[in-house]
Amino acid sequence: MALAQRFVRNLILQPCKLRYSSYLSSKGVQPLEKYPEVEIVENPPEWKYVERLLPKAVVPRPLQKAEYPSGWKPPMVDLRNIDQFKYYVARTKNYMLPVYLKQTFRGQRRVTVIRRIQGNLWELEREIRELVEGARNGRVCATRVNEMSGQVHIHGDYVDIIREYLKSKGY
Repeated sequence: MALAQRFVRNLILQPCKLRYSSYLSSKGVQPLEKYPEVEIVENPPEWKYVERLLPKAVVPRPLQKAEYPSGWKPPMVDLRNIDQFKYYVARTKNYMLPVYLKQTFRGQRRVTVIRRIQGNLWELEREIRELVEGARNGRVCATRVNEMSGQVHIHGDYVDIIREYLKSKGY
């Protein structure tokens, strides 16, 4: 029995222990002369079709229209007049409002998060809390302000209410 085990070990495990030091010394590679020559072209004219498919480095500015089919609205706040506001909620790189729903504990805990806030976070938190408490028929809602990251967390799912409020303010 020991002889059979030693034979199987030598037969099966020996090839696995062999490590090749480089790609060229491995068995799977043939001499390079057997492979076809490859010409490297820096800027072929056919690449214009490929470049259309590649993602853009910068998201293009949306076209100005009176109304968009998706209901999206561009920000009405002029960036040159930001100093006039107590706070400013910047849009994401895709021009969307940074209001998110975070679900934890298998969907049992829902927290609405407003990100990318600049200026007086406490003023925005007070206005949002009044808005949400009005939607909850006066019941108190829990909020949390993170000044370091510029975020406000509201306990509950109020994404639609807060987005509409921020759109009405011009953000």
